[in-house]
Order: sequence, then C-alpha cells, then structure tokens
Amino acid sequence: MGKKIKEVDAYITKSQEFAKPILTKIRDVVHKTCPDVEEAIKWGMPFFMYNGQMMCMMSAFKQHAAMGFYKAALMSDKTLIENAKSESAMGHVGRMESINDLPSDKKLAAWIKEAMKLNAERVKLPKAKPSPKEKKELVVPDYVTKALRTNKTAKAAFEAFPYSHKKEYVTWFEEAKTDATREKRLAQAIEWMAEGKSRNWKYERKK
Repeated sequence: MGKKIKEVDAYITKSQEFAKPILTKIRDVVHKTCPDVEEAIKWGMPFFMYNGQMMCMMSAFKQHAAMGFYKAALMSDKTLIENAKSESAMGHVGRMESINDLPSDKKLAAWIKEAMKLNAERVKLPKAKPSPKEKKELVVPDYVTKALRTNKTAKAAFEAFPYSHKKEYVTWFEEAKTDATREKRLAQAIEWMAEGKSRNWKYERKK
C-alpha cells in the first residue's frame, strides 16, 4: 500500500495559501485512484511513483500551481499532449490559481488510471533521434545575449551548458509565435539558468 511521506507534507505546508488546497486535493485523488502509489521528492517537487516509474507530479509557484504526467505525450487527452509539447511551467493540466481550476475528480482519476496503465505496461517515452551530421555551431540571437547580460549567474550557466542545452533554449525562444510569448519564455529561462537548470530540467533523471 502507498503511504504519504513527510517531505511532501512539508512541501505543501511551505506553499502559498492558495496552493495548499490544490496540492492536497491532487494528492488525495492520486492516492484514492492508485492505492499502491509511492511518493518522492524529485527536482524539489512532489512526484508520484507507480510500478517503479514516475507517474505524475505537482508543484506550486508564487501565483499558480501545476500538475503534470511524466508520460503525458503518450496519453489520449489532446490537452495533455499539447501541453506536453510546450513543456511550460503551467504543467500539463494548465495554470491553477484556485481549487476551482482543478479538473473534476472523475477526469483526474481517468488520467491517473491511464498513466498507471502506461507504467504497468512499461511503456517508454520515445527518445529523440539526434541528427547524424548536426552542425555544432549555434547562432545565439542578440536579444538572448542582451538578456543574459542582466544576470551574470544565468550568463555563466548558459555559457557552461553543452551545445544541446544551449540549442534547446534558443530553439524554444525562436519558436515563439509572438514577441510577448518570446519575452515570457526568455524571462522564465533566465530564472531557470540562474539556478543552473537546463530547458528540460523537470524531466532529467538524477545521476
């Protein structure tokens, strides 16, 4: 049987007041739907494990809470799949500022059951196929260089990143369809880089 761990209790307690009921509700529905779930803290946020694999996670920020599914890209819900592609801090479920923003218990349970099935069947996320002759020269846009100058820590982290990490960030910026979206992504990236985080830090396994 699964059990709740004190580290997740502490995470919820330290969260903003608006986020506490959201996180508590998510946790309760996960445990109710998946009695054998195991809790863990990974990358500083609560994860729910099933069958020895990451199943879903939740997190709280200053003004919103988020929930995600590790294998969202393989699930049937179109919203989860699209949000999995964007990899934003809003999570796969979307931005949640109050408990009223949470999907119904029925919908949450359905998603959790699907995620459980994927784990039970040991379905793995497809690995990105690297280009065989990828040119190791990356053009960093001027707007990125200027933004990095405002944060020495982020600038140092970006310069120390391997080529692949730099390209992930630059590609993310360049794919923005509007200036507002690009600026928003850039601001988020500077924050992550200042913490030494790569573009896809949420899904990197600890070595």
